[in-house]
Amino acid sequence: MSETILIVEDEPKLARLLGNYLSQAGFETDSVDNGLQVLPLVRSRMPALILLDLMLPGKNGIDICKEIRTFSPVPIIMITARIEEIDRLLGLELGADDYICKPFSPREVVARVRAVLRRSGPQAEYVSTGDLQLDGERFKATVRGRDLELTVVEFQLLSFLFSNPGRIYSRNQLMDRIYPDQRIVSDRTIDSHIKNIRKKISGVAPDRELIHSVYGAGYKFDAEIKS
Repeated sequence: MSETILIVEDEPKLARLLGNYLSQAGFETDSVDNGLQVLPLVRSRMPALILLDLMLPGKNGIDICKEIRTFSPVPIIMITARIEEIDRLLGLELGADDYICKPFSPREVVARVRAVLRRSGPQAEYVSTGDLQLDGERFKATVRGRDLELTVVEFQLLSFLFSNPGRIYSRNQLMDRIYPDQRIVSDRTIDSHIKNIRKKISGVAPDRELIHSVYGAGYKFDAEIKS
């Protein structure tokens, strides 16, 4: 993976502005303005992070994000003028690591890029228990030898709960852990991530339940077989 930030934005002035601020912050940048250009570029030279506009000619950001997640956990920050909650949750469910709404400050974007890259940096070494194995170097989680294909945020959430088995964490505590930069996200963001993790685990091990809801309290990790 390169250290380049890929800017996918069809507004030339905005793309240049983001590129300038990121360059001043010490990042290398690349830029494309058509959705059809993104996947070939990502496959040929994987960037460190993608700034992905939602509305693009050729192919929209939601479809691009969904397709990238079939082969790569590269961090993705979606940028859009659509601020409805359903759009935000849809973007996160499809694998986006963050979501920034227009209008925004370029300095905020740089700060978000740094925060996401910190979260996606090297994690704890390989750990396992029973059917579950976590590889922090590659952000890879497997159950019974099958890759769950988690996003970076999903991996971090599962890894954190795994490291504290049996302890109940509220949504706010989990948000503070996963989003330490104190951005405004709703409780449903954590619910969305948990739902995705459970769905992926169920897809490879229908009888295995790892993350449990505790009514009125939050979530906990407890590796047990469903009755």
